[in-house]
Amino acid sequence: MGELKPYLAMFVVQLIYAGLTLLSKAVFNGGMNTFVFIFYRQVIGAAILVPLALILEKKRVVPVSLSFLTFCKIFVSSFFGLTLTLNMQAIALVYTSATLAAAIVNSLPASAFFFAVLLRMEKVNIRTKGGITKIGSVFLCLVGVATVAFYKGPQLRIVHYHNHHSLHHEDQFSSGKRWILGSLLLLLSVIIWSLWLVIQAHILKIYPAKLKFTSLQCLSSSIQSFVIAITFERDIEKWKLGWDMKLLAVVYCGTLVTGLIYYLQAWAIQKRGPVFPAMWNPLSFLIATTGSIFLLGEPLRFGSVLGGIVLILSLYSVLWAKSREGVSHHQNCLPIKECVEVKTEATSMEPQ
Repeated sequence: MGELKPYLAMFVVQLIYAGLTLLSKAVFNGGMNTFVFIFYRQVIGAAILVPLALILEKKRVVPVSLSFLTFCKIFVSSFFGLTLTLNMQAIALVYTSATLAAAIVNSLPASAFFFAVLLRMEKVNIRTKGGITKIGSVFLCLVGVATVAFYKGPQLRIVHYHNHHSLHHEDQFSSGKRWILGSLLLLLSVIIWSLWLVIQAHILKIYPAKLKFTSLQCLSSSIQSFVIAITFERDIEKWKLGWDMKLLAVVYCGTLVTGLIYYLQAWAIQKRGPVFPAMWNPLSFLIATTGSIFLLGEPLRFGSVLGGIVLILSLYSVLWAKSREGVSHHQNCLPIKECVEVKTEATSMEPQ
């Protein structure tokens, strides 16, 4: 049973991620302002992470001081990696579908690899199978994104009923410009997100208190999200939360997505390594696709399915290439103690 726990944990993580996409899409369809939603989500997340950081990292063996310059770096990185990215994804979700949003997220590893190479944090040897595969994964990523953005394809008739939700989405899908704009916003958000992940590795070298680092980013994003929300939404009625789906969505995102997922992913990385959680990303795509059809009444397009499959292939191409590098590095390392130390250091620097 103990060996099954990491698999169960990752299944729960992907289930929560899929629920995030579906709940967000549902409340946006119900008229909730995207900027207000992101603000509430970040506030609840900060309210959970800040106390945890103060308690769990209070007694560090080596105290870590926070300089003003480091705080400015954290504040700026949180704006791009959290505030801007989340708001762009929310707007894109209004314009497109839960299926498309879940599919494009699978391009994150290939995008992050591209920026890691660009910033000289990752090396590519085109004379090896791993290096060629990495380059091919970036190409597959671009093909997948282009497919989901510009090719809808025929509607796949999974169910034989229509309701007002499906009619609403059919009207939305008929707007090609909104679909393309939403797809490009999703792609841009993933690009910024991946660049943010790469930059985090640099900041963590200066400020290695990971939980405090994460809580500071979430707190900074809460402030930034409030400024954006109050700028674009002045109607107080749009800010009110009742005992309805809106309250459920913000509490769900703030607690489960920000709190529980952080813990489960960190635990799984410790047990099985940093590659293990990424292998499960396609599962959220499958769950979100199923939920969008049967719960939200969204039509399933062949282009979204085809593009999603190509993006999943790009994900596993990167993971396979990284695993090959790990095997090669392990075989060439002598003595064994040095290999363990290098692997441990790489794992500790993995962005959480």
